[in-house]
Amino acid sequence: MNSNKTVVLTSNTSWYLYNFRKNTITALVQLGYNVICLAPKDGYSAKLVELGSQFIAVPLEGKSINPFAELKVLAFIYRQVKEIKPYFVFNFTIKMNLYFGIVCRVLSVPYANNVTGLGTVFLHDGAVHKLAKKLYGFANKGAETVFFQNSEDRDLFVGKCLIDENKSLVLPGSGVDTDRFSYAEMPSYSAFTFIMIARLIGDKGVREFVEAARRVKQVHPDVRFVLVGPTGVSNKTAISSREISDWKQEAVVEIVGEQSDVLPWLMNAHVFVLPSYREGMPKTVLEAAAVGRPSIVTDVPGCRQSIIEGETGWLCKARSSVSLAEVMIHVHGLTDAELQKFSKNARQRAEVVFSEKIVIQHYLDCLERVGVTVQSLVSKELDSAH
Repeated sequence: MNSNKTVVLTSNTSWYLYNFRKNTITALVQLGYNVICLAPKDGYSAKLVELGSQFIAVPLEGKSINPFAELKVLAFIYRQVKEIKPYFVFNFTIKMNLYFGIVCRVLSVPYANNVTGLGTVFLHDGAVHKLAKKLYGFANKGAETVFFQNSEDRDLFVGKCLIDENKSLVLPGSGVDTDRFSYAEMPSYSAFTFIMIARLIGDKGVREFVEAARRVKQVHPDVRFVLVGPTGVSNKTAISSREISDWKQEAVVEIVGEQSDVLPWLMNAHVFVLPSYREGMPKTVLEAAAVGRPSIVTDVPGCRQSIIEGETGWLCKARSSVSLAEVMIHVHGLTDAELQKFSKNARQRAEVVFSEKIVIQHYLDCLERVGVTVQSLVSKELDSAH
């Protein structure tokens, strides 16, 4: 194995690497790198291999806080990194930022951490969480770069002395594949459609979406509401199967479950909705914008940066179904010409600000900064990754 050409990507799920970093992997492979993905094995692990990467299963349980189990994972990661001797490691998700960051710093392997959200570490002040924050700071400060998805998260890390500010960079989220998610005209059928795509957990604002739908239908009974996303999620705010069953019987919102391809659903809707409590940078909003669908999002970190109020979308108050319903009613009342303007603006911003090619280029720049010459990183080579 040529360690000088080996780049490692890590995440707490193979699903994440495939759905959020597929084109990064493809670009690295096409540029001649030996790419190795390390993540727990799931239904997407084989798909990573199909992209041309190698895959190593990490025995990690995402929600585990058992210290003995976690130490075993850390030891496994140490052995793998020591054996692989990678040229560079890109870490995604909190546990991988922490574990691989510590190991890479100890072994003097160059790496970058990606902060895609704050997670529970920053929502609690117990002894375990305080220790985790200190370790997170140790892991981040050894990184060549720590990438953030919004400036507010970066400011929080700087304020808590968890990063070296001059080694931090704010990216446009995970970016969006503007070729695959191409612009589509608004659907011509009469039922105005609001769509939400998210895991069915409370923190995403799913209950607010359902309650707002009830309120809007009292005024405009023909408006359609669609909820796309997986149920049975491992999260302390997960919506119970009983509650979801009650919603289905009520039939105010069409609950269609997880979909392997969200593009057709976005194309058949008029406006995207994400009343989340906090985000890094919501990829679903970027995908919607690329298709030409403006979004209603909450006025919270991550979400507020994903739109321009009054140009590519609208803001509502967090945790307020009343505020969300009011904005929905306002949007429903726009003329076709007004809505079309939002649609065009959203697509244009997706191309200029949120293109995945921008994100991939920043990752390639990391490799250049640590001494490798990446040849001919012109746009046509990045285009070939799509």
